Amino acid sequence: MRRREQKRDYYEVLGVVRQASTEEIKKAYRRAAMEWHPDRNPHRNSEAEERFKELTEAYTVLADPQKRAAYDRYGHAGVGPQPFTGFDDAIFSDFHDLFANFFGFEDLFGMGGGRGRSRARRGRDLRYDLEISFEEAARGVDTRIKIPRLETCAACGGSGARKGSGKTSCQACHGRGQLHYRQGFLTVTRTCPQCQGAGEVVRDPCPECSGQGQVRRERTLEIKIPAGVDSGTRLRIAGEGEAGARGGPAGDLYVVLAVGEHDFFERRESSLYCSIPISFPQAVLGSEIKVPTLDGEETLKIPVGTASGTIFRLPGKGFPNVAGHGRGDLFVEVRVEIPKKLTREQKQLIEQLAETLPAENRPAGKASLFERVKDIFS
Repeated sequence: MRRREQKRDYYEVLGVVRQASTEEIKKAYRRAAMEWHPDRNPHRNSEAEERFKELTEAYTVLADPQKRAAYDRYGHAGVGPQPFTGFDDAIFSDFHDLFANFFGFEDLFGMGGGRGRSRARRGRDLRYDLEISFEEAARGVDTRIKIPRLETCAACGGSGARKGSGKTSCQACHGRGQLHYRQGFLTVTRTCPQCQGAGEVVRDPCPECSGQGQVRRERTLEIKIPAGVDSGTRLRIAGEGEAGARGGPAGDLYVVLAVGEHDFFERRESSLYCSIPISFPQAVLGSEIKVPTLDGEETLKIPVGTASGTIFRLPGKGFPNVAGHGRGDLFVEVRVEIPKKLTREQKQLIEQLAETLPAENRPAGKASLFERVKDIFS
């Protein structure tokens, strides 16, 4: 006949001293339970299961002041046998977040929220892609959009039941909203598939929504787009998403903007860039030209001897800042156009001009380009 194995001291099992506080006992159990949970030890499942049972038995006694006092006075005989019968909600309520995060679902061990899981559920957020013109983005615009979405059924007020009928307790889960299963030494809780966790079922469905409590509608909304938005800007419209279930709040609507390109301006954040052609005489002699802006034409003075590619800045003539902090600048690049076809008279005039310029178009007293290149390789 085999000798019965003697139980280990509960304080030793949890790795705490006899003077340990309840909080210290709780922390010790939490740490050890995570280490020895069978699902984390598949290579030694039977050993982990026995160790986990031993930890839970010790914690069951030491976490209870009356049981702990009896155990301290009489030992194991003072508390009697403590068979493992699954997980007690009272024991594991303190570790709900711990186990929920580890296993990826909160119903493990029956810790998913207690009786009657008919809690409200927030509606889904919606996205609407809206294209606007460059000018609309610059000035802002009020517009209308049509949103297809689920809304609370007006006929039943979202209950899903025909007016005057109401709901009855779910027979599958007896109104708890949960079903309990035994899997080995674990007690696992699942949301009731018949009532979807509500604990209630509709016996006489609403004819408008077929018992769903929600109907699909197309809703027209007026929205205000501020000046300065850009492609990818998201506008959040609170409460204009889909209706929540069981009286929950509605989700939000996110309007995602796509701004069209402009034929003349190039935008870089709040700055605008453009190119303006000028003639050779304008560049040489200087002049004043008209430059288009978002607010109309502006006069730009071209100094004498302006080179092609010169960039001028017009402060405050760029794109508005979407945060309302002023406007960017407009940068104008001038491009000197060289005529490709000349009349005989024009050609003669340019030849006369060339004769008056320094040789090889160089300032007096400076080496020509050819001479400088020759010096480099000599």
